[in-house]
This record gives sequence, structure tokens and C-alpha cells, in this order.
Amino acid sequence: MLYIGVDLGTSAVKLLLMDGSGRIHKVVSREYPLYFPHPAWSEQNPEDWFTASMDGMKELTLECDKSQVAGISFGGQMHGLVTLDQADEVIRPAILWNDGRSEKETDYLNQTIGKEKLSAYTANIAFTGFTAPKILWMKRNEPENFARICRIMLPKDYLAYRLSGSFCTDYSDASGMLLLDVAHKCWSEEMMELCGITRKQLPDLYESYEVVGNLKEELAKELLNYVLDVASGRKVKSEEAGFHDMAIFKQGVTL
Repeated sequence: MLYIGVDLGTSAVKLLLMDGSGRIHKVVSREYPLYFPHPAWSEQNPEDWFTASMDGMKELTLECDKSQVAGISFGGQMHGLVTLDQADEVIRPAILWNDGRSEKETDYLNQTIGKEKLSAYTANIAFTGFTAPKILWMKRNEPENFARICRIMLPKDYLAYRLSGSFCTDYSDASGMLLLDVAHKCWSEEMMELCGITRKQLPDLYESYEVVGNLKEELAKELLNYVLDVASGRKVKSEEAGFHDMAIFKQGVTL
């Protein structure tokens, strides 16, 4: 069987095709823009990630036996804030891990709320790179956009959502959002209240090796001309039409 690994970086997405023994068959990469609209700001358009990843996967699998591709796994840049509205449209450009606009919010969390409380809630203190200060910045500076938020996710999880429809993240990356109760492996009620968000707006949590969904049928047709249901072996609508479902893994491959 063959597996696709996706590393969503800050300047480019790198993709590899490997077999079950770990032998790498092919590596491709696609670059995308990085925007600095103001001093200390760093943003990207999530649609660029998806377009580049789709294009890269097409080249990656161009010469292989596509029926052997069993799964896709994701890794990538942490901490970034991606927000979607009720129609699953991106509300604003993603605020990246290296964005420094949330100094006031970070100081508020560390000094007013207190590092001791933050550590008790999340096993972390606040840094401008983390996701929670970015949410507070958006709440204070872009209240109309903040009010539209239906889903909050990390960059690589946006790819998983677009490819499978699964609203998910893994515990490792979630721990860098300053929203996870690490000790109890759940979203922190205290941090959600501080940020003015709800559990419904946050993704489901998985171990990095777990299957989180299947490749959407229309994308499977576009990418591989088949879909493979490796997770359960059950017959699905796409299989009846001559396709199989590909399993989407969260982060089983670290690139």
C-alpha cells in the first residue's frame, strides 16, 4: 500500500508518497504567498494551502498505481488561527504562528489572568504565537468577524476539513493553542470562557494516529479516480459507483 504525507509549512507545502516499509517513492512541493499587511503581522490565505495541496497531490500520484493509495496524513505549522463562518467560508486571512500583533492580549493573559492560572488550565503560559491570544485580538479588534465564527481550527486541520469534512485536530497541536486542558485531554472550560467561545466552535480531539474521516467522493474522483474505505471495509455509495474511500489520518506522518 502507498501513503501520502502532507507537511503544510509556512512558505510551501511538501508532499511525499511512501510505501508501508517507509520507502519514499516521490516528493513534490508547492509554494504559496505569505503576507505582511502591517508591522508584526503575518497572514496567509487558507485557500492557497488547499489549492497547492491538491495540485501537489495530483503530481505526486501521477505515475503510481492509484488503487494502492490507502491514506493521507497531515503535519504542519502550529498555532495559527483559521476561522470559518456558518457557510464554511474563511472569515479573514489566517493569523500565523509568527504573527506578533497580540502582545496586549498575551500580557493580559499572563499578567491579569496570571501565569499560575494559565498553567493550571492548560499546562502553558501565553505567547503571541499561540491561538488563544489571536482569538482575543480578533474579539477586541474585529468584533463583526468574531461574531461570525462558527469553527476555529489550525492550518493543517483546515486541509483535513476541506478534504474530508471532518472537524478535528490532534492532542499535540491542540496543546499549543492555549485552549486545551492537557491534564484531562479536553478543551478548557476556563479558557473558552476567557476567550468568549464555545465547545461547538472547537474541533473534535483525536490521537495523531487515529483515522478521522474519509476523502470526499468528489475529491477522490478528481485526485485518484477512486476511493478506498480502508478504515472499515464497509460498502459505501462511492464504492457502489466503482470508487473506494481513502482514510484521512490526522498526523501519523511527521515530515
